[in-house]
Amino acid sequence: MAEEQPPEPSAEERELVELDRLQVSDLLLQTVYTISSLGYHRLTGESKDLDQARLAIEALKALLPVLQGAVPEEAVRDFNQVLVNMQLAYASAAGEAAPS
Repeated sequence: MAEEQPPEPSAEERELVELDRLQVSDLLLQTVYTISSLGYHRLTGESKDLDQARLAIEALKALLPVLQGAVPEEAVRDFNQVLVNMQLAYASAAGEAAPS
């Protein structure tokens, strides 16, 4: 007589297992990375959109303090440097866009 195999977990059960493994700090780090990448992208080229770049900068300014103490100090330091660089790039781009 063949042994019965346990039923495959449902999609909902698999999702719950994934959520159990996911850390909010990991999600926030990924979010900060995505926001910074998108913000830089909006500062240059054909996709230049200073309003969206400014929104990315403001989002980073709001999220980075939340990460303090929850993720490695180096990550916060690096993203703070990214923020400063984005602010400088924004100022430069805004200066170029200003009417003469």
